[in-house]
Amino acid sequence: MRAALTLLLLLAAVHAEHRGRAYVRDKVCQEFKTLGKENFRTLTIIANSRKYSNATFEEINHLVREIVSLAETCCADDADPSCYDAGSSALSAKSCSKGSPFPTHPGTAGCCAHEGLEQKLCLAALRHPPQELPRYVQPSNEELCQAFKKDPKDFADRFLYEYASSYSEAPLPVLLGSTRTFLSMVSTCCISPMPTACFLKEKLERKSFSLLTLMSNRACSRFMAYGKDKLTFSYLTALAQKMPSASFEDLFPLSEDAAEVFSQCCDSVAEDCMQKKLSEHTAKVCATLSARDERFADCCKGKNLMQNYFCISALPPALAPRLPEAQKPTGEQLCGEDAARHTKRYLFELARRHTNIPDVFLSKLYDATENVREECCFAKDASACLDSKRQKMGKELPPFLEKANRLCRQYTELTFLDFKKRLRESLTQTMPAASPELLGQLVEQRADFASACCSPNSPPLFCASKV
Repeated sequence: MRAALTLLLLLAAVHAEHRGRAYVRDKVCQEFKTLGKENFRTLTIIANSRKYSNATFEEINHLVREIVSLAETCCADDADPSCYDAGSSALSAKSCSKGSPFPTHPGTAGCCAHEGLEQKLCLAALRHPPQELPRYVQPSNEELCQAFKKDPKDFADRFLYEYASSYSEAPLPVLLGSTRTFLSMVSTCCISPMPTACFLKEKLERKSFSLLTLMSNRACSRFMAYGKDKLTFSYLTALAQKMPSASFEDLFPLSEDAAEVFSQCCDSVAEDCMQKKLSEHTAKVCATLSARDERFADCCKGKNLMQNYFCISALPPALAPRLPEAQKPTGEQLCGEDAARHTKRYLFELARRHTNIPDVFLSKLYDATENVREECCFAKDASACLDSKRQKMGKELPPFLEKANRLCRQYTELTFLDFKKRLRESLTQTMPAASPELLGQLVEQRADFASACCSPNSPPLFCASKV
């Protein structure tokens, strides 16, 4: 299986000849012969559904059929040495042809303006943006078995496509393990004399796989959107809101450790990287925080570290303690060597005082602070620049924080209907001249935003576009 995972990187860039034509051909053919046609095909579906996460099933099917056919033809013992090169060139040409059946991408036309190897490398680098709100919903047991019995091969292909495209940021080994155990469960339970009991048993056994897929997809989506430094900040403020009594010194090392896990494992093809490293991280969190907080202690009681991690990540924000006003960093601190740490410390202090502010708002503050540093620290009069920005933020920041904090606190505390009712009452007071239609639109917009973005695990790019 380790060899199979190495192959996935090649399949995801099947047109590319990044280390020479013979290298790519020999590597693909070695794996095709080692895995066999069906396993090769399965991995090709997963890799390309993940890469082109917004493609249709038919587009992925066309591409997979061509890739498998290319490998089957050109990896035969009597195949011409130029077969693979010619075939991959034909694939690139087909991608660039009018009415191509392959997945489309806004950058395809730009790639097709090039020729030869440059065109292949450009096409191979294309990738759809991830689906931040996974669309896959598992059918009922009866629906699963009905579709499976009707056409087992089509059922498996469609599941692999839907699952891999929905969780396209989860590491490849995690997706492979999760899809393999799911298909094994369906094929076992749908022929069982007691399918209900079988599904119950199998779902319990694969719960860790399901949680690992969900949590690693969320974390890696955030890592890809934020980068390691900003992810450290995001994780730090999430912990601060769950345990505002903890100090910066308690939580910052844990946030650095989490960011290191995701930087190592999100793109890793090592089979157990994410599960092993995330379990080790969860053990550190539990060792540091469970003795200080009952909620963390309850989450850390279980023997399954993946379930413990999921429990911790799902904890709602705690009540904000009464604390003095957060100390703003000085100009020297903002522009000094350790500026990033001082910035994180200040925003950490804001997060523990406003525990209901969602990640997307804190992320905007982080970006704004970084922009101030870039604009002022190298200005002719850095002090005057910083003072000007400080005065402006002093006026705008408190109402910004209060508005975001109140919106998500009400969403957390009230039922959804009561939350929308409270929104309408508030908007009616602030916009007395607004028509009922406009008020209704604004209520729906803010309710949709809150339902997607007030969660600690909110999708970062989606929510940033909504602020």
